[in-house]
Amino acid sequence: MSRWVAAAGALVVSLDSMMNIAFPAIAAAFAVPAERVRWVIICYVLTYAITSFVGGAAADRIGHVAVFRAGVALSVVAFVMGGAAATFDWLLVARVVQGFAGGLIYGTAPALAIFGAAPEARGRRLGFLSAAMGVGLLGSLPAGALVESFGWRAVYHVRVPAALAVLVWAAVTRAEPVERLRPSMGFGDVTLGPVLRAGALSFVARGAIFAIWLLVPFYLVETRGLGAFVGGIFFMLTPLGTTIAGPLSGRLADRVGASMPAVVGLGLEAAGLAALGFVDGATPLGVIALALFVAGFGLGFFEVPNMAAIMAAFPSSRQGAAGGLSFLARTLGVVAGVAVTGQIVAARSAAVGFLGAFTESLLVAALAVAAAAVLALIGARARR
Repeated sequence: MSRWVAAAGALVVSLDSMMNIAFPAIAAAFAVPAERVRWVIICYVLTYAITSFVGGAAADRIGHVAVFRAGVALSVVAFVMGGAAATFDWLLVARVVQGFAGGLIYGTAPALAIFGAAPEARGRRLGFLSAAMGVGLLGSLPAGALVESFGWRAVYHVRVPAALAVLVWAAVTRAEPVERLRPSMGFGDVTLGPVLRAGALSFVARGAIFAIWLLVPFYLVETRGLGAFVGGIFFMLTPLGTTIAGPLSGRLADRVGASMPAVVGLGLEAAGLAALGFVDGATPLGVIALALFVAGFGLGFFEVPNMAAIMAAFPSSRQGAAGGLSFLARTLGVVAGVAVTGQIVAARSAAVGFLGAFTESLLVAALAVAAAAVLALIGARARR
């Protein structure tokens, strides 16, 4: 039961993808430039990056279900705050609260997902969790219709009942036994070679994909003139690829190990990002759709075996901290990726226009992931 409620909670958190297609509407509503919208992402992910690790480590001592419940309850509060935000600054405050909530959920969901599973089945369990998160990331499709029909606040309002439903489910879920006497987690636990390597790769992969999350909505809506609903259809192709790839790579990692699926995933992500780095205002929409899907598929194919590698480096009594560390690495990458991408757009738009800054940002992201793929391949061959 714990893996199902964990997947439901992760799905609610990942529904934050609904925000991305609403970015142009948010920027217009509060009269802020496109590059300032990056703070909507940064305030959220930087908070849950830290909270996911701290929450996961705390859950190892007081119980994963208890911390998970607190995260879902706080999510309800954050969604109400976001939907009622009167100014851009208050929206950012709501995003910080939402970040605390999301961190508590993400920091405990991996441990809940693999609770009671044999080591050889962990990849499949994590693949199931990744698929649930991917389904949540498909929220950009209904979000486009909601924004067109009811405005950007609807992407917050619609998540309140979903979070309440998960909260009720979590409330009736039996908490797992907790060992009260556990040694504190030391610095050496998080500086193990495999942990640092996997964390660094996750940092790059997630940071790069957010060039899509931040900029593609503006490209689709403003450069190509698509409506929010049609733009949402295109935008969902990236999380759709991630959703499909997660379970596949999880099963493959259980059979052949985590190294090679991770390398293949990084290579595919780099290819998708690179293709987007050469688009213009007349690029066939089919090419854009394929590139978006391939980038998302590559990310999903990479992340599940990478998370499995991190969690395998920790004993069973440290799975909360391990899962939290995995999300810490990827979300710090998001913060860095959004900050760098936003800075490129802010610095280069005056000289080459938004489209030029868009393509430059995507090419930088592709090169970073390609470099990570090469390093991962070298590491995989060295361990043979």
